[in-house]
Amino acid sequence: MERHDVIVVGGGAGGLAAASSLRRAGLPALVLEAESEPGASWRRRYDRVRLHTPRGLSSLPGAPIPRRYGRWVAREDLVTYFTGFAASEQLEVRTGVRVERIDAAEHGWRLTTTAGPLAAQTVIVASGDCIHPRVPDWPGLEGFTGKLIHSSQYRNPAPFRGMDVLVVGAGNSGSEIACDVLEGGATRSRLSVRTPPQILPRTIAGVPVQRVMLGVSRMPDRYFDRVVRTIQRLTLPDLEAKGLPRPQMGIRDSVALTGTVPIVDVGIIDAVRAGRVGIVAAVAGFDGPEVLLADGSRVAPDAVIAATGFRAGLDEMVGHLDVLRPDGKPIHSNGEPAASGLWFIGFRSAKVSQLHQLGRAARSVASQIARRPV
Repeated sequence: MERHDVIVVGGGAGGLAAASSLRRAGLPALVLEAESEPGASWRRRYDRVRLHTPRGLSSLPGAPIPRRYGRWVAREDLVTYFTGFAASEQLEVRTGVRVERIDAAEHGWRLTTTAGPLAAQTVIVASGDCIHPRVPDWPGLEGFTGKLIHSSQYRNPAPFRGMDVLVVGAGNSGSEIACDVLEGGATRSRLSVRTPPQILPRTIAGVPVQRVMLGVSRMPDRYFDRVVRTIQRLTLPDLEAKGLPRPQMGIRDSVALTGTVPIVDVGIIDAVRAGRVGIVAAVAGFDGPEVLLADGSRVAPDAVIAATGFRAGLDEMVGHLDVLRPDGKPIHSNGEPAASGLWFIGFRSAKVSQLHQLGRAARSVASQIARRPV
């Protein structure tokens, strides 16, 4: 059986950052990527996607994203950056290899993969938590006569031109898609909201909001939400009359308790304020061509786009190792091992910038692994 000191599962941002940090510490790692290229999951995202974090906070360790990609990096440019990063860092990335199961072994771990078994003393799982699209089991869903897709299947608004569209889920993807379909020719766009989202402006006085939030995050926890609420009140309009009230819970508690991250406004505020995107209640079920809403009302869209999140899909891989929480995410991630020699990176929501957090976590984990007793 082929043996390695360290194997990293996943060739996205977290996996590449971990492998690079390990190599710089003198400990090369093998990266296994299930798809055809590093960062391939970004290639599948919808056409208008750009990073919500500025270029300077989105780079992998030791390799700034080129200035030519602009402040807000586009999807294709990000994938090009990841591919170039793997090459320039001389990382060993094997693409098209899916890890199906990880088992404890006498001297570390045994990995069952689509390319055969592998062994490693240490394994870092960085496969990401956006693997399996999740669509709620709404009553009557199977009888819906309109078009229904998950947001992971959405590419651009062309197929929805001339349609009445309902987007379900007020996260970053849902809010952007609701604007995108309208700008692309949908006759109507509505956003179904279960819990009022946290919203932040993209910039404050020209400064990317994540840089402001990084400064605020250094404050004691008891001040964080208070300061952020003040920022929201001063920079964003009150949309309660439009069906989008300010959330009762602060951002820190929202991330910690629900795992949801704030929406960075790239158009949804103006669209809702102007009435171009309508806000409706949460989806309760379906009845033929109609969607039943939690407030008792009904709508009859031509198409429903479910921006309802993902499952990490770790159960099949490591569910038998007693390292997962009831929600399917690792008990420990980004800083301490879930088991001896088994680490997870990238399964914890970030208050400020997910890519920035991934880079910090990768450096921390690599440093701890490099210091382990031989």
